[in-house]
Amino acid sequence: METVRLGKTEIVTNKNGFGALPIQRISDEDAVYLLHKAYDNGITFFDTARMYTDSEHKVGLAFQGMRDKVFLATKTGAQNAEGFWKDLETSLTNLQTDYIDIYQFHNPAFCPKPGDESGLYDAILKAKEQGKIRHIGITNHRLAVAHEAIDSGLYETLQFPFCYLATEKDIELVEKCKQADMGFIAMKALSGGLITNSAAAYAYLAQYDNVLPIWGVQREKELDEFLSYIDNPPVMNEEISALIEKDREELLGEFCRGCGYCMPCPAGIEINNCARMSLLLRRSPSASHLSKEGQEKMMKIENCIHCNQCKNKCPYGLDTPSLLQRNLEDYKNVLAGKVSVS
Repeated sequence: METVRLGKTEIVTNKNGFGALPIQRISDEDAVYLLHKAYDNGITFFDTARMYTDSEHKVGLAFQGMRDKVFLATKTGAQNAEGFWKDLETSLTNLQTDYIDIYQFHNPAFCPKPGDESGLYDAILKAKEQGKIRHIGITNHRLAVAHEAIDSGLYETLQFPFCYLATEKDIELVEKCKQADMGFIAMKALSGGLITNSAAAYAYLAQYDNVLPIWGVQREKELDEFLSYIDNPPVMNEEISALIEKDREELLGEFCRGCGYCMPCPAGIEINNCARMSLLLRRSPSASHLSKEGQEKMMKIENCIHCNQCKNKCPYGLDTPSLLQRNLEDYKNVLAGKVSVS
């Protein structure tokens, strides 16, 4: 069994973390079943967030009475100290626990520090002193904020997108965290569903001994894939390397990662899916995307008011309105039969 140590937290866990965002979409019963199966087969790290609707509640249901056997990480998107304490108490209640292993600031636009106007870091430090949290973490999609968090020495973990589509700048973050003895938690390890070969995804991340990938799990067959890697971890070979290189050629550059931080759209456009529809059509079953419901969602792009809110909020600096238009044009060509997809 491959394990990873999350830096100075001294948390050691299986190389597979359970990302609990997708369990919002399933019943309590099904979620508890998946969470128990994950634990029973060696997964001990579970990541959720206050923003993930009822995800915390489901994790709490699963691990009540066995709190000391798992590591629970959650997040707050609070903007000030008052919101922080409200989120923390709600999370503790939902998770049915009196402490959280890693409490993370959820993608803040700045790096919270002691004495700043937000009061967030002072609040989280007090919560740690009270024993309500054990370790302080931060998640982000912005390289500048991530670097500032590492340089500050204030954080024990960083959660950041990392997969085999990583750039040199992303890899630099991983190496910098290792030098700072700071845990690195890899979100978007499948790039929001654009990476379809989980073995290749695992093999790539396995090359970094300080990285803990958290896999978003909604279905048992997805969980079974990752559980199979516990006893038989995929390793980088010529076949996997060639597949990764092919995907990098196709996907690197200006593409939407589906993070959703551009939302909501005042025109009602489902940007986080519509702006990457061309890729989704070619890398996943296309029937649902081309259904009547799918067409209605895509045609809302025609209602774009060009307010540029999405462009200004994109952590990757994408020209989102232009990206939406290009995806709509391609989509219409697919519907008209001018372009074929698998």
